[in-house]
Amino acid sequence: MTLWGGAFSEPTDDDLRALNDSIGFDRRMYAQDIAGSIAYAQAIAQAGIITGEESASIVQGLQKVLQEFEAGAFTLKPGDEDIHTAVERRLTELVGPAGGKLHTGRSRNDQVATDFRLWVLDAIEEIQARLVGLQVALVEQAGKHIQTLMPGYTHLQPAQPITAAHWLMSFFWMLARDVERLDDCRRRTSVCPLGSGALAGTPFLIDREKLAQELGFTAITANSLDAVSDRDFAAEFLFGLALAGTHLSRLAEDIILYSNPLFGYITLNDRYSTGSSLMPQKRNADPMELARGKTGRLIGNLTGLLTTLKGLPSTYNKDLQEDKEAVFDSFDSLTRLLPVVTAIILTLQLNPQRMQAALTEDMLATDVADYLVKKGLPFRQAHRVVGEVVRLAAEQSITLSQMPLATLRGISDLFGEDVRAVFDFQQSVARRVAPGGPAPEAVIKQIQLAQDWLNTRTHG
Repeated sequence: MTLWGGAFSEPTDDDLRALNDSIGFDRRMYAQDIAGSIAYAQAIAQAGIITGEESASIVQGLQKVLQEFEAGAFTLKPGDEDIHTAVERRLTELVGPAGGKLHTGRSRNDQVATDFRLWVLDAIEEIQARLVGLQVALVEQAGKHIQTLMPGYTHLQPAQPITAAHWLMSFFWMLARDVERLDDCRRRTSVCPLGSGALAGTPFLIDREKLAQELGFTAITANSLDAVSDRDFAAEFLFGLALAGTHLSRLAEDIILYSNPLFGYITLNDRYSTGSSLMPQKRNADPMELARGKTGRLIGNLTGLLTTLKGLPSTYNKDLQEDKEAVFDSFDSLTRLLPVVTAIILTLQLNPQRMQAALTEDMLATDVADYLVKKGLPFRQAHRVVGEVVRLAAEQSITLSQMPLATLRGISDLFGEDVRAVFDFQQSVARRVAPGGPAPEAVIKQIQLAQDWLNTRTHG
């Protein structure tokens, strides 16, 4: 069955059909297509286009088609070009000529835009739930390591002491932005194009607002030309997934590094590590490498869709068929990845002794500068003074705390015996109590903020 062709004297070439048909991938929108068609059948009945009996017959037939899909019993046939063709073909087989009235005033252009938006709305909800699951895991793991000290890095160089909980929680807030970003995407996706026809709207008095409400949309499109061609929501969704993937890739990179024996800060559970076919001693963080690698795929899907969209003339063009595979692929990639990353975080073994052993006194150089600032020295001068102390300590192969007081006072007479108290990693971290800092006191408050944030997601 084709939805067009009366003006054509020859059938579609087989090679063109293979290129043109989208049923191989858009069939996964069957539930959205059927939901849209049920709502549309009721809308055109209310507009007096079909009778109530015809509408009821169509709705009953569509529900039967849905059952067949859900049971895996739906059979595709030659001519099922896309999900819309397949559903309408089967509907007509079930209910007869009334099925042919369903498409009155409707085009596949506004139909597919509606289906796709409904699918993305469902996908947003699922991705958000999985992101929140990972956030819960991060909070749970962080709660165990509020007092665990570890090196913090900038430029991948040792910088200052922090806590492991603070490190873990940094990823919580990245993911929080990802969840909130998808909230914004949902608002712009939840706009109903149905009733826009092919491009010029419909001459039938369909109540578009009620139709949108029936389908769970929050608004209707304002311009039919824009409605059938707008794929901003798909690009936004892909961007949201690509950025979430970027955050997962950053987490993956840390875990890959920190699980390396040279660091040894963390150990992955055996269930989430792999070995080598040649080297028996190897423990590879392959799942995290896949997380890092799949992010390139997510970014590529976004770039591909934007490139497709950038040269299109107004209204619907067949190029827009290229939108779905990218979206489906990114969704599938992230939904497969997130449960594994979540499980890795939940089962992660942190090694506090290795973290503590990696702390070196040069990471307290800023604390020494702060000590001088409290003595009245401007920070820029304090920075230079401590830089000289660090250089001398390196030249003499001693730690900062081993530097004789006389030598320190030779550099600045503000140094006193009390400088020895600065060389305490625990106290260094504990002093950083400002909101957002790594001090246990501050991290406890941060975790409470995170739990409050999670409560708003689960309880509104």
